[in-house]
Amino acid sequence: MKVLIIGGVAAGPKVGAKISRLCPTAEVTLVERGEFLSYAGCGLPYYIAGDVKEQKELMCTPAGVVRDPVFFQNVKNLKVLNRTEAIKIDRNARAVTVRDLRTGSETVLSYDKLVLATGASPVKPPIPGIELPNVFSVHKVEDAEAIRAVLAENKAKDVVIVGGGLIGLEMTEALVRHGARVTIVEKLPYILPLMDVDLIIHTMKYLESKGVKVRCSTSVQSFEGNGRAEKVRTDKGEIPCDMVIVAVGVKPNSGLAKDAGLEIGKTGGIKVSSLMQTSDPFIYAAGDCTEGRNLITGEPCFVPLGSTANKEGRVAAVNVCGGKDFFNGVLGTAVAKIFDHTVARTGLGEEQARAAGFDVVTVLSPAPDKAHYYPTAKTIMMKLIADKKSRRLLGLQVVGPGDGDKRVDVAATAITAKMTVDDVSHLDLAYAPPYSPAMDNIITACDIARNKMDGIFEGVSPSEVKAMIDRKDDMVLLDVRSPAEVQAMPFPGSINIPLGALRMRWQELPKGKEIVTFCKISLRGYEAAMILKGQGFNKVRVMDGGLVMWS
Repeated sequence: MKVLIIGGVAAGPKVGAKISRLCPTAEVTLVERGEFLSYAGCGLPYYIAGDVKEQKELMCTPAGVVRDPVFFQNVKNLKVLNRTEAIKIDRNARAVTVRDLRTGSETVLSYDKLVLATGASPVKPPIPGIELPNVFSVHKVEDAEAIRAVLAENKAKDVVIVGGGLIGLEMTEALVRHGARVTIVEKLPYILPLMDVDLIIHTMKYLESKGVKVRCSTSVQSFEGNGRAEKVRTDKGEIPCDMVIVAVGVKPNSGLAKDAGLEIGKTGGIKVSSLMQTSDPFIYAAGDCTEGRNLITGEPCFVPLGSTANKEGRVAAVNVCGGKDFFNGVLGTAVAKIFDHTVARTGLGEEQARAAGFDVVTVLSPAPDKAHYYPTAKTIMMKLIADKKSRRLLGLQVVGPGDGDKRVDVAATAITAKMTVDDVSHLDLAYAPPYSPAMDNIITACDIARNKMDGIFEGVSPSEVKAMIDRKDDMVLLDVRSPAEVQAMPFPGSINIPLGALRMRWQELPKGKEIVTFCKISLRGYEAAMILKGQGFNKVRVMDGGLVMWS
């Protein structure tokens, strides 16, 4: 069997390696347009920052062997043609025309099975000046080397990042560590559009505390300067710069497939079945060039990630070799390190869930990631999204300095298994003070959701409370923190009755008005609401997440 793989970064090498194990006699050729093979693109910001010391570490196996053409030939029995571009697929002849980018010569390679792993390319918006030499993207090893060179020469004191997505935010720490003053420009009202505003506004404030300027609802009009970008002109003024990084997303490299008449999906990616098979039964595709499917809604999606590319590559290889494996979709699970904060998410956000027709229940739950008394405990702020009708968990988002990734991984597992919040709240998760509270954060969030669904807990989000204050609604804000806490962080317009005194002083509150209770994280706020309801108050709600979530 002759297998031809086009693309040698993530999915392509995975396909080739798996085929070499399943079908050792297969004749496998891998074609890659670039010089470098099987490199960790997600590691580029950390290479630029200096955490990854040498370029070769991005292309090494765990044993330290560089994955170059010799490695693939000797270890995987793959013939690799790098610096070679596939320019045409002839489906009738089952052949691909390729061009050697060093010599310009063209060759026709035949195949029994073809796998497209052509990846994605950075979006380059039509902004005047985007071709200036100090305007970069962060996609390839060559990009990272170019950025490192400018930073090494100390020629990037002011850097503008265009785009507030994951790559742009991951780059901020690398740049700040090199002494740069960084400004993020995002045309949307908030950065990280896949995250909900309740949480991401805290990340924006954290970035500002690190000296990073965040300019949202701002559109870039041009990059201007004498032979290089010296300022970024926006609809809200000019920003001086020594370097610009454009990180507004990527688009699937599906042109080769489209020219060959293969079906292209709504998102622009190659349409594939759960077998990773294209509309041509002899052609498979995997990785960032393909269109995915959302596991909850079943709708097409484009979520380019190296983790997904490797999983899809394995499935494609199994089926190329005559086996039966399936890749059913993704949840958009993602995590990023932003200085000392984690930003992570999985599943549907609140608006996504509402748009999909779910009866949405949300929970805001801030708490320490470990036992509160353990010295390394750090806060994480969580938002849980569930469906009231089915009680299914739909999504989880986490920000903060604590360990949020494992909670998101638990949620991704639970959502894939279609578990309810009741199921998750009873999970037998590992507990020891250095690792988690006795009731893990995700279990607590699910219990809050259960209380809401069962009518025990009536919550109101901080943003809704802010709107009530702005409207001058006739209500009482009841702060049940201790006097010392109130003195350290007063909340104007509220009445302070500490929780321990509420059973004796509840008569001071008017029964005819709506009362919103709160404390630092609203655990005591919930206790206060229960006390008041026991005394006949019927208009009591708790501010979700308390003052920690107040933005």
